[in-house]
This record gives sequence, C-alpha cells and structure tokens, in this order.
Amino acid sequence: MTSVSFDPDTLERLVPDELTSDELARATLELHLERYRFAAEHCNSGALLDIACGVGYGSRLLGDLRPDDLRVVGVDVSAEAVRYAGERYADDRVAFIEADAMTFETNEMFDNIVSLETIEHLPNPKGFVDNVLRFLRPGGIFVSSVPTTPSVDANPHHLHDFTRAKLDGLVADHGLQELASLPQVQPFALRSAITQQDSRFKNVRPNLPAYYLRHPGSLVKRIVSTLRHGFANHYVTVAWRSPDA
Repeated sequence: MTSVSFDPDTLERLVPDELTSDELARATLELHLERYRFAAEHCNSGALLDIACGVGYGSRLLGDLRPDDLRVVGVDVSAEAVRYAGERYADDRVAFIEADAMTFETNEMFDNIVSLETIEHLPNPKGFVDNVLRFLRPGGIFVSSVPTTPSVDANPHHLHDFTRAKLDGLVADHGLQELASLPQVQPFALRSAITQQDSRFKNVRPNLPAYYLRHPGSLVKRIVSTLRHGFANHYVTVAWRSPDA
C-alpha cells in the first residue's frame, strides 16, 4: 500500500499507520477514536455518512464496531486521502468518495451523518450543517464535534472558535433533540507549545504575538480561556436525533 505525502504528525490529518511513537500524537489519535466509538454507540442501523473522513480510519472503525447493521460511506475533499482510505480501509461495508463537504450532493438518504472535527475548518459552518442535514432521514442521528476552547489564534487551519452554545445554534433550526454528549480534555505543556516540541504545535500559526496585535479579541479569548481552563484544550462531541416524519 502506498503512503501519504502530507505530514502525518501535523495532526490535521491523522494517519494512524504513519504516526511516530510521540505519546502526544497517540493521545490525540485516541481522542479521535473515542469520538468515533461514541458515534457508533448512538447511531441507528442502516446507512451512515462520515463526511470529512480524512484517511478513513474512523469510517472503518464505525463499520467494525457495528458489522451487522451499518453501511458506511466516507467522504473527503482530498483525492489523496480518499485514495489511501480506499486502499487501507475499504471493504464490502465501507466505501469512500471524493467530494467537498461544503457542496456535497447525493441522491441517497442516510440514517446517520457523522462529521467530527470538521466545522471549525469550514468557511460557512451553518451552511454546511444545513446542507448535510438535507440527506438525513426522519429519526436519523447527527453526530458532530468541535473544540470548545479557542483554537483559531494558534491553528491557521481553523476558521472559527466554538462554544457549546454556538455549536447548538447550528442545529437549532432543524428541531434536533440531543441524545448524549462526550466532553474531552487534552492538557498541554506551555513550554512545549512555545518551543513547538509538542507535535500538536508543529504547524502553530507563525509569529503569534503579531497575530494578537492585529486581533486583540483573540488574545482576550485566550487569556480568559487559560484562566478558566488552564493549559488544556477542551472538545465536545454531540449526538442529536432528527424529528420523525
């Protein structure tokens, strides 16, 4: 099987087979796997759409955890990620297609839609949620996750900071009922963040002090979050159920 050309240690696209022995990278992978296990626990039987699936390990885990009653379709914008997913994780119950999450179209309806650590990357999170929920059957399950501590300041790949209330606001117009939530906390060492020894900070925004000078509101968010939570990133994964027809 061929490898991927993007850096698996940036943690923006986790590639389990190519992670180093870095304990923090492994801990980050475990957070992702825990989210997928949570999703599998709360999903309905039937068809599942995993949108922005990366290299596909989570899509395959969903299929493996529910081998008798789930058929999984993983979608990602990266042709390379989809190629890798097809070679490494596809089987008769798990398939992968290339498509943009923001403009995804399909003739199929799904019993479940999962999109983890996605919407903070997208230019229009509400538009994304409105779009994909068109493909969720009545009574279907929608599972999504976001960081709930600031991330835009340090991570140039993130376009939006989220709170739990802001996440709930994305689905408010659709009448979804919350079934369960999974809070997660990942501490980090300040020294590792500054020196970028922690693999999570390899792609930290360059010249962060200058960014704060241009965006003082982001600095205020960071200070408030640190005073409240310490040196830790917080995340939440939520499972909602759509109304019955």
